[in-house]
Amino acid sequence: MTHIREREGAERPRGDDITSAAAPDMPATPEQDRPAASAGGDQPGAGDDPRPGGATPAVPVPLPPEKPPGRRPEPEPGQAGKAVEPEKTARGGEAAGSPETGATGGTGEQPTVLVVEPLLPQRLRRPSDALRFLATMVLLGGVILLALVAKQTLNGIEMDVEVGTRRAPAPLVFAAGFVGGGAVLVIPGIFAVERVFHRDGLRIAGGLIAAILGLLVSFAIGEWVVAAGPSDLRQLLTGGRPGVEPLNTLLTSVMAYITAVRISRRPMWRTLMWIAIALHVFALFTSTAATVLGVLVSILVGLGVGFGTLYAVGSPNTRPPGSAMVASLRRLGFAPVKARRIEDDIQGSRRYAVNLDDGRRLDVTVLDRDRQVAGLLYRLWRRMLLNSETRRRAIRSLRAELEREALMAYAAQAAGASTPRLLGTSEVGTEAALLAYEHVDSRPLEDIPDEEITDEILAEIWEQVRLLQAQRLAHRRLTGESIHLDSDGHVVLVDARSGEIAAGDLLLRIDIAQLLTYLGLRVGAERSVRVAASVMGAEALAAALPLLQRIALTRQTRAALRHNKQLLSALREQIVELTPQTEVREVRLERFRPRSIVTIVGSTMAAYILLSQLSRVNLVQIVTTAEWAWSGVALVAAGMSYVAAALMLKGFVPETLPLGRTVLVQFAGSFVKLVAPAAVGIVAINTRYLQKRGIPPGQAVSSVGASQVVGLAFHILLLLLFAYLTGTTAATALTPSRGLLAVLLAVGVTVLIVLSVPPLRRMLTTRMRSLFSGVVPRLLDVLQSPRKIAEGFSGTLLLTLAFVVCLDACVRAFGESISFAAVAVVFLAGNAIGSAAPTPGGLGAVETSLVVGLTLFGVNSGIATSAVLLYRLLTFWLPVLVGWAAFTHLQRHEAI
Repeated sequence: MTHIREREGAERPRGDDITSAAAPDMPATPEQDRPAASAGGDQPGAGDDPRPGGATPAVPVPLPPEKPPGRRPEPEPGQAGKAVEPEKTARGGEAAGSPETGATGGTGEQPTVLVVEPLLPQRLRRPSDALRFLATMVLLGGVILLALVAKQTLNGIEMDVEVGTRRAPAPLVFAAGFVGGGAVLVIPGIFAVERVFHRDGLRIAGGLIAAILGLLVSFAIGEWVVAAGPSDLRQLLTGGRPGVEPLNTLLTSVMAYITAVRISRRPMWRTLMWIAIALHVFALFTSTAATVLGVLVSILVGLGVGFGTLYAVGSPNTRPPGSAMVASLRRLGFAPVKARRIEDDIQGSRRYAVNLDDGRRLDVTVLDRDRQVAGLLYRLWRRMLLNSETRRRAIRSLRAELEREALMAYAAQAAGASTPRLLGTSEVGTEAALLAYEHVDSRPLEDIPDEEITDEILAEIWEQVRLLQAQRLAHRRLTGESIHLDSDGHVVLVDARSGEIAAGDLLLRIDIAQLLTYLGLRVGAERSVRVAASVMGAEALAAALPLLQRIALTRQTRAALRHNKQLLSALREQIVELTPQTEVREVRLERFRPRSIVTIVGSTMAAYILLSQLSRVNLVQIVTTAEWAWSGVALVAAGMSYVAAALMLKGFVPETLPLGRTVLVQFAGSFVKLVAPAAVGIVAINTRYLQKRGIPPGQAVSSVGASQVVGLAFHILLLLLFAYLTGTTAATALTPSRGLLAVLLAVGVTVLIVLSVPPLRRMLTTRMRSLFSGVVPRLLDVLQSPRKIAEGFSGTLLLTLAFVVCLDACVRAFGESISFAAVAVVFLAGNAIGSAAPTPGGLGAVETSLVVGLTLFGVNSGIATSAVLLYRLLTFWLPVLVGWAAFTHLQRHEAI
């Protein structure tokens, strides 16, 4: 039995030690037990074997001569400093290079293997340390916030701790104070001496830096809390007792030190250290020199300083070198003669091109343990954002990552797909694992010019995807880096580490959507869809149609779409032309959209503003004191606005629409406004209504867009007209007001600034082009029918006038009256602000702008508030009930 001693400075295996797994067709080679690894080094040796018990025999692997503990094995004479940079080649390219460069893979019975690779850095910044630092800061903020919220509970706990410690026997109190206070200083000192003797002084230097920083940070925070901090926080940290430190500087420094030296990875030292800290904390409580919150904050600040120092100065590099990779290949029965580090793969894993003595070549991928948390924040965000079927685990162990890729490789081979054959897997020390693939001379599709991508190549790519999907295999990374062409021009799929076996329909459809989009970026939407349909079938593309969403695509493809924003729409149109009668349910991949957060925040602020307004008025009194005649006029005008909106939509749709059902759709839009911004909800429901009427999606969007564009033009013209009229002193003296001139000048200056800044100009032209691209042809269709012109333009004008009449009637219902032009200006300005607000129905923004506008035109602020609340009651809140009934009725009859 081989016994593996714990290596200083390297994390011990945590239940997921990697075991060798040779491919079925590789001959097994008897192995012999190897001597145990020597302790004291941060860099694992080439012959480290972490398998418990050493049950599997091992090939005699030549080990380098014994070096002093803690030092990295030095290169052979004449080779020092001759490291080379990784070569950027196609996957698995031949490791050409001078045999005089590189590191020796071993001596003795086995021949020397030259490994050409850059010298591994002595220290590196681990993403895990940065994540631990962030997690500690978040936990610290949560603890302080919870303490401030639950002050009474924390004070009760404080009293219980104080009473309990006072009842402790005097000898125990004396021992805790004497032993604990000394042990928290003595134990770290002894550990430092032990590490220095093992020539690991850099670790101790980092710990001392962390201790000094912990001392300074705790002192600075304590001084701030005492001098200028919130009184509640000061009370909780000091207990109101003079002489008590808000943060215990000794405890903070010790926690920062033991975190920075990673004492937690040494079980014996870890146990001793936590016993000493517990005794020290007990002594602090018995002497009332600290509070519960003060101790918790001190520990968390110390942890944060320790993790921050670890990330700043770096940790000892425990990645095994290329010589360890060669030794692992020998244990699999291979006979390497030369190896060369090549470009890392897309996920940051090391890759080597290895030549064997029989003339074959291998492509070896090395998975390093410290890379497992790289990109963790992005994966955590995706897990929160996407539903459970599309997300992947944010953190996966080294063994799980190895098994996932190996299983996917074997499954793809069994499916008959053209993929590099996996020949074996093995551990590389305790900090890495490797996968050895059969070499295939190939180049990625990303490096092939667009004009060289023929329909035959596209068809072969889709054939490979069809083979995978026939066995329920999802690749999940179908991009130019993972699609290769071999020397004969045939397609090879690589990088299946993110793949899924026994995948559900959703993942398979996402693969099709991803590949459609990527190939569309390269060869255009028409060719991408046409060739895909010839291989996969039109039904498969129709099933993937709802998944043509940016969120479903890979990060690289989403970035490329920024330069071709119309591609997804073009792909959808091409698929719809293939299957015009196919009914496909929408698929929502996101749990929530980022704009939803803005909407929630805006809605909260709007509700606060609205409630503050309502607290100053009595809504029942408003309704009962308003003149019923004018209230009736306002109610009729509010109802007419929905008829006007229906006429407006009918006018911009060349096809025939029933007036009654179209009016119901507008009422249903009032219900949708409760959960979406005003301008978004009505556009979405009108577009859905037109699609259900058999109008193609592109034309439906264009019709609604045309109505919105014409409505915007009318809105601006009417605003300018009524603003102009409000500045006239008599009917015949059409002199514009100074306010209108100021507004016009401000608008002109803003337009000039936007047009003079190239990025803003490009953004504006891009948005306007996308807005008018489908609108103009639709408007030309409408202009051919005088009846449609009359419906559209009269409905647009009547819609605005109905709202202005409603607001004017609400003002007159409370005994005030201003000019109709002034009311129109107030409404048009308030409606524009409400449309831009992210809150549902412009809630809060509309009310505020209307009240301010009426007040500026001389209406009493109290009457203005009452009139606006009555107006919103008639145009926003009351129609919700009718809108809910209309929405339910239309859904039951599949009209929306």
